[in-house]
Amino acid sequence: MSAQAGRSLDAQLAEELDVLSSQQLRRTLQPVAPIGKHIEIDGRRLLNLASNDYLGLAQHPAMIAAATGAAERYGVGAGASRLVTGTLALHAEVEQRFAAFKHAEAALLLPTGYTANLAVLSALARPGDLVCQDKLNHASLIDAARATGAGTRTYPHNETPKLERLLAAHAEGSPEGRRFIVTDSVFSMDGDCADLPALCAVADRYDAVLIVDEAHGTGVLGATGAGLAEYQGVAERVYRSGAGGVVVSTASKALGGLGGVVTGSRAVIETLINRARPLIYTTAVPPMQAAVIGQALTVLRDEPERRERLSALCHTARERLVSAGWPMPATQPPTPILPLVVGTAARALGLAEHLRSQGVLGVAIRPPTVAPGTARVRLTLRADLDDRELDAVVQAVGQPM
Repeated sequence: MSAQAGRSLDAQLAEELDVLSSQQLRRTLQPVAPIGKHIEIDGRRLLNLASNDYLGLAQHPAMIAAATGAAERYGVGAGASRLVTGTLALHAEVEQRFAAFKHAEAALLLPTGYTANLAVLSALARPGDLVCQDKLNHASLIDAARATGAGTRTYPHNETPKLERLLAAHAEGSPEGRRFIVTDSVFSMDGDCADLPALCAVADRYDAVLIVDEAHGTGVLGATGAGLAEYQGVAERVYRSGAGGVVVSTASKALGGLGGVVTGSRAVIETLINRARPLIYTTAVPPMQAAVIGQALTVLRDEPERRERLSALCHTARERLVSAGWPMPATQPPTPILPLVVGTAARALGLAEHLRSQGVLGVAIRPPTVAPGTARVRLTLRADLDDRELDAVVQAVGQPM
């Protein structure tokens, strides 16, 4: 009989939680009060450099007005799934606008970025197919691939030789199978960028479908804020690579709201409508949130100075932190994500507490979110940060210990 026999589930879980605590890996939920670019925790006002509200849109008056206006007109919930009565004219309008924004034929709105990634891979990939993932892809992409039944392999971060070998072997052994290349555009823990032109070329050579998660690029990069694909000049090419292509975006970061949006060909979007269980079997995005996404596109168009200010902050902050001795991934363009890698969970927690004592909120990121030995504090810049506040942040961070 095992040692666990006869012990309650609660007792077993409590022991496992104690192990996490001893390793300084236990997480807790921390209630906060957001106040624009500041946040209040336990009665203390802190500069919030831990959110993904890169453009400061979550508190934008026009965004709030769009949400309240939609609530007054449509109510607070969609009431049903998209295939029943949950698709409003508002959803269709926002999808049409988002498709144009992303240089695609069509778009589909889902509740979150996580469910959007799950919808795409579960609807398109099948047993016998091959899904190749960048090793540092977001957990939602990894989880989605595992749910497909397709073969799943990873390739070294931002390196294509192994990727090409995997694709070549599958093309030879399973010529009828589909091949997928899956990558983040901006990697959430390091803030560096994928080489999308190179991946487009690989996809063309091996008749592969390129799937790009633009969660941290949408709203931030490119001439109109459409993302890294626009910045790197492949906004349309991503969709034409090999057998087609898909871009997944989220409204929960630079766009200030919530929701996942898939863009691609009409055939891809129609397939998701018919096969994607995360769309078919869940209630539609509330009308308030659909309105917020539409309003975010308007703000991006009308207030490019937010994106310009954020870009300037990204260049300045990285230069100053590198000068202070902090290693930063070399990436073009610089992004708002600044990883302060300190190694151990204890050191990451210590740095986060030091920053909090200086009035700056930066959250410790520990395994399993990052690899063992690479625990860090992840700072995220925002467009409404002024020069004086940036000076205070750099001074608070100081030099690596």
